[in-house]
Amino acid sequence: MGTACAQYPFEVTAGFQEKCRALHPKTKLSRCNFPLRVECSRQRLYPWSSSTTSSRGYVGQICSLPDFGDFFWDRIPTPMLDMVENPIHLKNLTPKELKQLADEIRLELCCMMSKLQKPFKASLAVVELTVAIHHIFHAPMDKILWDVGEVTYAHKILTGRRALMHTLREKEGLSGFTSRSESEYDPFGSGHGCSSISAGLGMAVARDLKGKRERIVTVIGNGSTMAGQVYEAMGNAGYLDSNMVVILNDSRHSLHPKLEDGQITPINALSSTLTKLQSSKSFRKFREAAKGVTKRIGKGMHELAAKVDEYARGMVGPLGSTLFEELGLYYIGPVDGHNIEELISVLQGVASLDPTGPVLVHVITTEYQGVEASQKRVISNGHLEGFYTSELSPNPLPRMYSDCFVEALVNEAEKDKDIVVVHAGMGMEPPLQLFQEKFPDKFFDVGMAEQHAVTFSAGLSCGGLKPFCIIPSTFLQRAYDQVVHDVDRQRIPVRFAITSAGLVGSDGPTRCGAFDITFMSCLPNMIVMAPSDEDELIDMVATAAHVDDRPICFRYPRGATAGMNSVGNGIPIEIGKGRVLIEGKDVALLGYGVMVQNCLKAWSLLSKLGIRVTVADARFCKPLDIQLVRELCENHSFLITVEEGSVGGFGSHVAQFIALDGKLDGRIKWRPIALPDSYIEQASPEEQLALAGLTGHHIAATVLSLLGRNREALLLMQ
Repeated sequence: MGTACAQYPFEVTAGFQEKCRALHPKTKLSRCNFPLRVECSRQRLYPWSSSTTSSRGYVGQICSLPDFGDFFWDRIPTPMLDMVENPIHLKNLTPKELKQLADEIRLELCCMMSKLQKPFKASLAVVELTVAIHHIFHAPMDKILWDVGEVTYAHKILTGRRALMHTLREKEGLSGFTSRSESEYDPFGSGHGCSSISAGLGMAVARDLKGKRERIVTVIGNGSTMAGQVYEAMGNAGYLDSNMVVILNDSRHSLHPKLEDGQITPINALSSTLTKLQSSKSFRKFREAAKGVTKRIGKGMHELAAKVDEYARGMVGPLGSTLFEELGLYYIGPVDGHNIEELISVLQGVASLDPTGPVLVHVITTEYQGVEASQKRVISNGHLEGFYTSELSPNPLPRMYSDCFVEALVNEAEKDKDIVVVHAGMGMEPPLQLFQEKFPDKFFDVGMAEQHAVTFSAGLSCGGLKPFCIIPSTFLQRAYDQVVHDVDRQRIPVRFAITSAGLVGSDGPTRCGAFDITFMSCLPNMIVMAPSDEDELIDMVATAAHVDDRPICFRYPRGATAGMNSVGNGIPIEIGKGRVLIEGKDVALLGYGVMVQNCLKAWSLLSKLGIRVTVADARFCKPLDIQLVRELCENHSFLITVEEGSVGGFGSHVAQFIALDGKLDGRIKWRPIALPDSYIEQASPEEQLALAGLTGHHIAATVLSLLGRNREALLLMQ
């Protein structure tokens, strides 16, 4: 690796590596002299930024940026942010400088995320909060845990990952979530929400048992407050009385889950003063002393004083704040999440308290805070043309599987007044708004309460309705006990629409839907099916609507459809009936779900080599079309099952049947193609399929290898 040095008379040595550029790729540095002697900063170049220490010498402005094309060369200057390499550089900054730093982080996030087409509004809401947390607490010694990945972008910038933010959610790039393997500043991985308090409490108890003194800070959002695990963790934290800080990032100005139904939490001079009083060391000492006095007087007096304290603070707090007190957390708030000075004052008070149990700080934030000012600044300076604030791409999107599903569901609901929809998970797919608008009284979005959603659906079914329970595959995992005992064991007809099935691209293993085929198909009463294209998806919606004697589920992936442009009403499919798409010989490809499309691509590649294979669409994993499987085994030498799911799914059901049926005792040879027994990291959908060995080329190469044409298989993969 080549290096070069530039010596300066004011003792600045700049070391450059091949992968680092300074100022501009065409700028050359040479020995120079500055005649003016003034206050200056000693600059050291880092691969991603520069840091400063105060000294006397000559003025020199050196900015270091990584060499990854022209990504940053059109950016607006961020002098304060350029001096921050890690959180230690925030410790001596004044509130005014911290505010400038927050503004520069927000500006950079706006520019970067808009250019990269990444969602960023959640991170914009917590910029000041993130700066304040890292100013007061001492990460990585102090543990800072985040509930979801979307709010951690400012945290990543401040913890040494600024230079790699352009690789966010890309192959071999930064994760969209916190990751223990990515940085020592990420003590726990985030992704599904509602886990940070439980994990933080575990770390707090481990700290106490080991006699350590680090502080534990967990940040949760509105969405997490819908999940039962949050309240389980809070109740346990209150019982154990472990010292930890829970920060509620309330970006909807209400503790109520629905903004339109809840009251707006006010932030004014009185509430700010009371919040600072609650978090002050003197007030907490007085409160603890009062507790001790009342305990000595007697149990009755202590209980009366506790009630007076709770009611008094409940009167000055927002609606719902006493819930946290009942769970055993000391409530402080509300705090203006965009007022740096107020945040620092409150967090400093909390951090300086003696160990007195868990504390909850209620912080009010606003999504898209400061975006308009950043947008004006970007455009007025002539940078980043086409900057926009919407998280949706301005370009027209292709037709998605979710579009087809919702349109089919609307058609069925218009014909059957008993159809209702229950949705759970983090966020709602935009197409579902169509159903919500048409049938507002029949649509129930319960948020991150998947367990409740499943049992709620079972209750709706027992009441004579036809519920479609819509949950992403990865979040359905949280509700598996309810699926087993509240639905399948009782044979209650709940219709599960499993979204985001299979690989999910930039969301990586955190949101990957790899396991639903396996864990749903092992249930005795469950019908399990998957469409090969949008036509079959529409038909399976109709099929599910007509099944009324047992539970049924179907999965569909993220992304664009196969391009059939289907319209009209669906036609119910015969339960347990697959179909042959293309007749061939020697080798049969039995695809499940959208992998049928890749089987057809493999057929196209093999046809050019003079090989004719059979392609079949299984449609059902359970009940399996045993007649179809028998025919494929009897008429071919090789049977290959293909699925975008984990080991133990569709292929295992086929193997179980042909083994028990004696087919494996004859001439048929079976080979499964499924997701590998490992987590597929984030990448584009095409790259993930290649990593998993599920592309048309991989399937065709498997066929060639079975036929003994290994050289052609290698050439095909090249």
